[in-house]
Amino acid sequence: MTSENRFAAIDLGSNSFRLEIGVVDHGTFERTEYIKETVRQGAGLDADRNLTDNAMQSGWDCLARFGERLSGFMPHQVRAVATQTLREARNRDAFLAQATQVLGFPIDVISGREEARLIYLGVAQSLPPSDERRLVIDIGGRSTELILGQGAKPRVMESFRVGSIAWSTRYFPDGMLSRRAFEMAEIAAKAVLDEALDAYHPGHWDVAYGSAGTISAISDVLTAAGWPQGAVTQEGLDWLLEKLVLAQSTDRIKINGMREDRKAVIGGGLSVTRALFSLLRIQTLYPTAGGLRHGLLSELQGDTQTSSDLRLKTVNRLASKFGVDRTHGARVGQVATALFGQLVATQSQALALDAERSVRKLNWAAELHEIGSHISHSDYHKHGAYILDNADAMGFSLAELHRLSLLVLGHRGKLRKLEADLAVDDLRAQLLALRLAVILCHARRTPELSGVRIACSSTAKLQIVCAGPWIQEFPQSAYLLREEALAWQKTAWPVEFIEG
Repeated sequence: MTSENRFAAIDLGSNSFRLEIGVVDHGTFERTEYIKETVRQGAGLDADRNLTDNAMQSGWDCLARFGERLSGFMPHQVRAVATQTLREARNRDAFLAQATQVLGFPIDVISGREEARLIYLGVAQSLPPSDERRLVIDIGGRSTELILGQGAKPRVMESFRVGSIAWSTRYFPDGMLSRRAFEMAEIAAKAVLDEALDAYHPGHWDVAYGSAGTISAISDVLTAAGWPQGAVTQEGLDWLLEKLVLAQSTDRIKINGMREDRKAVIGGGLSVTRALFSLLRIQTLYPTAGGLRHGLLSELQGDTQTSSDLRLKTVNRLASKFGVDRTHGARVGQVATALFGQLVATQSQALALDAERSVRKLNWAAELHEIGSHISHSDYHKHGAYILDNADAMGFSLAELHRLSLLVLGHRGKLRKLEADLAVDDLRAQLLALRLAVILCHARRTPELSGVRIACSSTAKLQIVCAGPWIQEFPQSAYLLREEALAWQKTAWPVEFIEG
């Protein structure tokens, strides 16, 4: 078994951080190692939604241990994602900068719907092939994902900001478990989840499955008490509620099958589960082994093309939804790609190493650069950036979407608004290529590029070099390119306009 067959997925959840490692043998993935640490980072958000120093340090310490275990893995063999806690945390960039360094691999913060998609993908591969209509429920620490799908395909996905840690902290402070607290917690969960009733009505699914820690923990307790294995029922939930109320507090819970690390959050987890049973009229919920990590591993195993196709479909969907000029977007993309190739030739080797991925993202930005015109032509680049920063985009991490939003925001206007971001070499090169392409395509027709090139002076300063005859033939384009060079000269990365 070669090292190329190894893959690893890291899930930075609100309750636990998990690392799963495995190998592909004759087309089948086999787990070789699984590490789970109860970091409970979701409880480390302060009143201002900042991670506390202790919460960040606990996360870094855990990821450093994961990083040591991942020594020798290549970037294409590892995928790490973070969910609701880091979606909420205002200081997530500070945490992620150190976290990425100690782990040794990039960490993607994914949207709720992207998390739901990956959860369903992981659950579906753990179940026998079937045409049944499935409801998949994943109750995490600070969010709950609901997915409707059929076979391997998710169809309806949503994430709700309700979870075991959040509800335990709010309704069971100091670990006190009273009947009144359970009633209030369940009512509050129903208020958040009520909007799911129409989309996830029992008429829309045949079988309900539960993923992740909360459902697994409840199932383990019920099985240990003699309830049917592999099934969670309303009667079982009622029994567990009585046991917890009888215990009165989390430190007095003595129930077979209840792990120590689950006691602090079982009150909130049970309340959310009961709310879902009531709202969606669930009779039986079947726990599954599959989940977010397995969805990540599935895409790592040879589905990188599938992931890219999914993102392309998302870009096409957004372009269609907001009525962009697809022909013009493709034109700008082609010109930007040609110019980016010239930039790669003049820049460091590091830029060339990831050129293919940069070009792909550059083309997506070109296709969507006018997406904000659907709202208003005035400041449409700002509207477009806002749309991308807040869109539900399957296949994209939040960081990838933000990169696209920066390119759309910066493709016109002053560069001062992106000054801090321009320090990143590949973003700066992408943005220059995109801005020049938009200028050259200003007449909304394919431009003549034979008289324009990007060069590097002896002092390593970038130059836009235009031939004299080309300037005479296209004076408006030449004027706009001169203005563009002046704009870059006001930054720390000046560009010269050269006639030659």
